Amino acid sequence: MTKGNINVSVENIFPLIKKFLYSDHEIFLRELISNATDATLKLKHLTSIGEATVEYGNPIIEVKVDKEGKKLHIIDQGVGMTAEEVEKYINQIAFSGAEEFLDKYKDSGKDTGIIGHFGLGFYSAFMVAEKVEIITKSYKDEPAAHWTCDGSPEFTLEPAEKETRGTEIILHIAEDSTEFLEEAKIRELLMKYNKFMPIPIKFGTKEINDPEFTPKTTKDKDGKETTEPHKQITVDNIINNPNPAWTKQPTDLKDEDYSSFYRELYPMQFEEPLFHIHLNVDYPFNLTGILYFPKMTTDMNMQKDKIQLYQNQVFVTDNVEGIVPEFLTMLRGVIDSPDIPLNVSRSYLQADGAVKKISSYITRKVADKLKSLFNANREDFEKKWDDIKIVIEYGMLSEEKFFEKADAFALYPTVDGKYYTFEELTNAIKAKQTDKDDKMVILYASNKDEQHSYIESAKAKGYEVLLLDSPIVSHLIQKLETTKENISFARVDGDHIDNLIKKEDTTISKLSDEEITKLDELLKEVIPSEKFTVQLEAMDSDASPFIITQPEFMRRMKEMQQTGGGGMNMFGNMPEMYNLIVNTNSELVGEIIGTKTKKKQERLINQSLDLARLSQGLLKGEELTNFIKRSYDMIK
Repeated sequence: MTKGNINVSVENIFPLIKKFLYSDHEIFLRELISNATDATLKLKHLTSIGEATVEYGNPIIEVKVDKEGKKLHIIDQGVGMTAEEVEKYINQIAFSGAEEFLDKYKDSGKDTGIIGHFGLGFYSAFMVAEKVEIITKSYKDEPAAHWTCDGSPEFTLEPAEKETRGTEIILHIAEDSTEFLEEAKIRELLMKYNKFMPIPIKFGTKEINDPEFTPKTTKDKDGKETTEPHKQITVDNIINNPNPAWTKQPTDLKDEDYSSFYRELYPMQFEEPLFHIHLNVDYPFNLTGILYFPKMTTDMNMQKDKIQLYQNQVFVTDNVEGIVPEFLTMLRGVIDSPDIPLNVSRSYLQADGAVKKISSYITRKVADKLKSLFNANREDFEKKWDDIKIVIEYGMLSEEKFFEKADAFALYPTVDGKYYTFEELTNAIKAKQTDKDDKMVILYASNKDEQHSYIESAKAKGYEVLLLDSPIVSHLIQKLETTKENISFARVDGDHIDNLIKKEDTTISKLSDEEITKLDELLKEVIPSEKFTVQLEAMDSDASPFIITQPEFMRRMKEMQQTGGGGMNMFGNMPEMYNLIVNTNSELVGEIIGTKTKKKQERLINQSLDLARLSQGLLKGEELTNFIKRSYDMIK
């Protein structure tokens, strides 16, 4: 038997491991199973190149809970270790980074996930165990070894009786970690971290119908059939899928394979994804994965943290910001890359050069896939537009490269259900919607019902009206106005239609200058100036007498502020201000001027104003009640 001290100058590293990594102490199982997987894959490689003469076979990793003995076993059938290798790998190398680890993290225990980064993976066992044993036999023809350590720097190393190759790690679970003796807890962790590990993981056994047994069916004298029960057999309960879809070539997979893998990833998700993107690259970095576009809502926050990040089929995190471009964090699926470090902080990841390249590759790949889907079946793409537009619009805002590529597939739907690309849109409206200053004005509505009368006024002029209703539309149109030449966007209720697209020919007012002055004074006496700015306009006589609009700039700044950025807080604090456009050529307005009594003039103005407010959904509460009562009185 050998006794000795682990090669570490720090007096006692084990309490530090527990203290610094306590918030994430469940990862010990991931680390130990990762080690077991590495040991098994190493053996596979050595046998394939002829360096190991043993038979590889069909090795598994087994996890066993011994609740009574307060032990947890992790057993593999991999390369194993000789006593000399245990001395080298467990006692020396594992702690070569210990001082650097302590130095770097003594002030930031919250930055967990450094174990693997510093070669301390095996020692994560001491976060939950008061004593750890290793019983191991190398694939080489050498005696087995038994290493024991009780959480101090002292260890013992002696020969063992083990006959089969591989390593068994026995954790004697500490009193404060007995939750890891519960089968349900271990199953939960295996499903979280090891669901797609490349080596089968056995956790207990299960009963299944014997596939080689065919139940006999017999008939009694009355002709009644009886089938004997199935024969049950006990088999290993393999809890992982060692060959998940993303590890295969896209040419080997059908649509149903992608759908069933989606259900495997999200068993509680009942809606099918709209489409998928298979990532597969080996230069300048390694990356595989499958991203799914689910049906989107307009609530951007609800969607996040659904993409799972793996390193060589080991689960790392589902917080992928910094690795995946932010606009794609609303998607679902898997990304696997050996080039992403297993255990480092987010700030490290975001500064890492390889990670930045991965992020821009994913952006490009998603843009290319969207373009090919659009080209292959435009009709289908248009049907899905409402369910995916929030991701595409957010990508256009946040990623310059994606914005450039999106010209090929981003759609601009109209209130009548037509879909244009930007180029198609400008070609369609150029002739009619160019104003007197040679600027093309793109009209849009955000709500078909609320803005119905304004939409109809625009359509009566032969103008096209887009329906842009996502929460970030104000930001998007601002971006388009600054990057596309000589265009501006105007919401249909931003002004009277003739003011939104100003042409040379102006309508002559039927009222004299004196009457216009009189009308202006009268309106300002009756209409509250803190809510409305009054504008007198000579319009078509059949246009509405009173029209309420909200200035485009003001409204847009407020909307942008509500969805983050775009203008100072002053816009949020300002009261709602509206323009009241009064049509001086309207018959009703002429009647207001011609009415002799002041009281009747005021009544006509208030009734007209309330009708305009009603059409905008601005008449509520007591004012609405009074309006209804007043309207009934007028009918009487």
